[in-house]
Formats: sequence, structure tokens, C-alpha cells
Amino acid sequence: MTSIIFVLVAFLASVIGCICGIGGGVIIKPVLDAFGLYSVSTISFMSGCIVLAMTTYSVVKATLAKESVIEKGVSTYLGIGAAVGGLLGKQLFDSVKAMFENADTVGAVQAAALFLVTLGTMLYTINKSRIRTISVTNPLACVLIGLSLGVMSSFLGIGGGPINLVVLYFFFSMETKVAAQNSLYIILFSQLASFLFTVIGGKVPEFPVLLFAAMVCCGILGGVVGRKINKKIDSDTVGKLFIGLMAVIMAICCYNFFRYC
Repeated sequence: MTSIIFVLVAFLASVIGCICGIGGGVIIKPVLDAFGLYSVSTISFMSGCIVLAMTTYSVVKATLAKESVIEKGVSTYLGIGAAVGGLLGKQLFDSVKAMFENADTVGAVQAAALFLVTLGTMLYTINKSRIRTISVTNPLACVLIGLSLGVMSSFLGIGGGPINLVVLYFFFSMETKVAAQNSLYIILFSQLASFLFTVIGGKVPEFPVLLFAAMVCCGILGGVVGRKINKKIDSDTVGKLFIGLMAVIMAICCYNFFRYC
């Protein structure tokens, strides 16, 4: 029964992640943490791989279908920075993990940090119509912004979606649907770098192979469904879905924090 729930979580998170441009890891990671069946490292790895599969499909499909609104110049620099930041975030995670004898403490730190990030993201999204945005074009500035995104998303094991959207809104004045697609493009960079770092470094944690394969497949399927839904709804609906999702994630983070403590 638990395996079925995990597969459904991977699918639904990927559907929503594709629609909103958040990747899905921000849903998968805290939900799987809440069950407490696998280590923090295992869940972070599984979540990252599911997000990588979904974003790869979404970006490639949009490009082949000539539906891409990715601003390759800006977002490629952001993606490069996010890829490097993803590696630094992995090292940060390993360093924090080594500081504590109890692995659950790392989960508590992640839950608290994710709650704060999600709260800030939701508050900005609610008030973004009253906030003046800017348009950064300097390549170095884009790389540094991407670096910060990569560190946070990799450490939290979420792919970076919610943080990406706020950054794309504020620093690059992107409209909701455009920001969503560019966010997936950036997530692809950071998750690929994180995956390669884990594999090459021989730090792949133990994980349930069949369940993992099923969740990755459902992640791709979620990308298929999410793309179709995204075409049928407007930016306001996407924004409302995103805000509601942030509220749910914060509730799960609170539960996880007290469970790990």
C-alpha cells in the first residue's frame, strides 16, 4: 500500500511540478520524509532523480514541439550557475550530515529551512503585483544568482522550483507561464550536475530499485499530463495553484520538523 502511495505522489507531484515549474521535488521530498521509511539521503537521491527525469522530458518535448519560451541566454547562465551550486549544495549537505550523529537531525534542519524558504516564496507570490521587478542581463550576475539557487535547492533536495520562480519573477520580470518553463530548464541543469556528482563520487545511497524505477516512470508520465494541463489553463490559475501548494508544503514541513526532533 505504501509503495502505491509513493508512486502516486511521484506522479501527482510531477504533474503539479510541470504545470507550475517547480519540478516536483518540493512535494516529493517532504511527503516521503513524513513516512519515515527511508533515510534522508535516500529520499533526497530518489526525489532528485524523479525531478531530473520529468524536467528532461518537459524541456526536450517543448523544444521539439517548438513550444519553448525558454530565454536561452539568461536561463543558460542561470543553469550553469545552478549546476555548480548544486555540487556545492551536495557538499554542504554532506558536511551538515557529518556534524550530527543522528541522521534525523539533518532532516529537521532541512524541514525548517524548507519551511522558511516556502513561506518567503508564498508571501512574495501573493504580493508580487505590488513589487517592482528588474531585468538582469549581465552574464556574471546571472551565474551568481544561479549559483545561489543551486546551493539552496541541492541542500534541501527539492530541485529548486519555488525559489526559481521567485527569482525569475523579480530579477528577470518573467510572466508566470514563461517563468515556469524557464524554471524547469534551470532545474534540469542543477539536477543533472547533482546526479552525476553523486554517481561519480560513489555516494549513491541504498534505495528500493523497483519502487524507484516505478516512481521515475511516473515522474515522466506526470510531465506528459502536466504539459497538457498547462496548455489549457491561464497564468492566474497557475499562480493560485502554486500558492495553495505552498501552504500544503509548509504544513508538511512543520510535521516533519517535529517528527525528526
